[in-house]
Amino acid sequence: MTALHLSARALDAMLGEWVTEGSAYRALADRIGLLIADGRIPGGSRLPAERELSERLSLSRSTIGAAYAQLRASGYLESVRGSGSIAKNPAVDRGDPHESTGVINFTQAALPAVAGVDAALQQAARQIAPHLATLGYEPLGLPELRAAIADRFTARGLPTHADEIMVTSGALQALTLVARTLLARGDRALVETPSYPHAADTLIAAGARLVPVSVTSADQDAAGGWHEEALFQALERTAPTLAYLMPDFQNPTGASMSNDLRRRLVEAAERSGTILVADETTAELNIDRPNSADFAPLGAFGDVITLGSASKMFWGGLRIGWIRAARPMIRRLLSTRASSDIGTPVFEQLATTHLVRQTADLLLLRREELRTGRDALTDALAAALPEWSVPHVEGGLCAWVNLGRPASSQLTLAARNRGLLITAGPRFGIDGAFERFVRLPINKSPAETARAVDALQLAWRDISALALTPDLPAYADMI
Repeated sequence: MTALHLSARALDAMLGEWVTEGSAYRALADRIGLLIADGRIPGGSRLPAERELSERLSLSRSTIGAAYAQLRASGYLESVRGSGSIAKNPAVDRGDPHESTGVINFTQAALPAVAGVDAALQQAARQIAPHLATLGYEPLGLPELRAAIADRFTARGLPTHADEIMVTSGALQALTLVARTLLARGDRALVETPSYPHAADTLIAAGARLVPVSVTSADQDAAGGWHEEALFQALERTAPTLAYLMPDFQNPTGASMSNDLRRRLVEAAERSGTILVADETTAELNIDRPNSADFAPLGAFGDVITLGSASKMFWGGLRIGWIRAARPMIRRLLSTRASSDIGTPVFEQLATTHLVRQTADLLLLRREELRTGRDALTDALAAALPEWSVPHVEGGLCAWVNLGRPASSQLTLAARNRGLLITAGPRFGIDGAFERFVRLPINKSPAETARAVDALQLAWRDISALALTPDLPAYADMI
């Protein structure tokens, strides 16, 4: 496989605002290292030659050389004769991925399998025999799984028929299908900021121009949530083709839309001709949000495409997602799917059918796991880093923590040196915003959380004397 060769122009665009009051070579090395650590520069990529990058950034070759030297010393770059400077992610290139390294991974907000997955897999093994006589291709999904998902929507207050369900290989594939079906290059797509970064990447890959609307966690202002004026102005003024939103336990802020906002949002989208895409992958992970009836599925208010997944509720290893949409839209999505994929594995669908039918009972177990993890993180941060602002998390899988100063990228790199992998705030924004924030998962055990917070405290001390990264604004007032 040919390695990606980054041009100086492409790297410059990825760097965003990186200059600090400190040494230019160190700031540049830190930003490139962060891009590699986050996976935005894939391991094995060839970085631009020193002369080329020097000319592009209007810096001396000695500054570029010093930055590359620091990256090599910290393990993020290696020089290969005849190939130049090659990106290397120390967190990935450690050797055997199954070997215990002592590194704590706080980059993923997901849970191990819930109790009941093993039994569901065994039940699927007993039921697979009749399916072996078929071709095994189910482009829409197994009828029994589609019926189970439809019944769950109906139980939540959104009457649904199995014909309005398509089963996919995860929620990200579901979004990919929607984006490929609805977006042409140059079309606008409204997104929240901060937001799930892989979703934004998927929309950009489909050719969309992103229209960002700000979301805040509840401790930043009186209530937190969506910047409603900007949201409705964006729909009215830009008429985006689609809007990708997480109405419940938004990733990463944890915010949830009220029923009143959901209703007005659907009405505004109808006026602007915008198709709403609601990501519900964490919608049922409620810990202690009061009055659940006040948070109906967005699709209960109008014509909405809804994405769901078994990954967060049951287990990511199942790789089962789904789309709920009107029947004509399901037919359009099926046509798009035919060009790249003709079905989802049958065995995992059988197992997921059993799990979906037990959703109400299994969510009780998930709720207690998340409550324990949330309380452990909140208590540990309050004791070790009281200057940080930690919101009360009512559900979902993560906390959007305010550091109080723009140091997220520096903290991320320092934490890696302390054996902790975290994702910097700018990964969830656009063009370097959210340097004051870091996303921390609430799904870890109290023991692992305690170790992680110890590492965070040490890393925070490590960077206390460093020059700060520019604190770019969020995008509440762009529209």
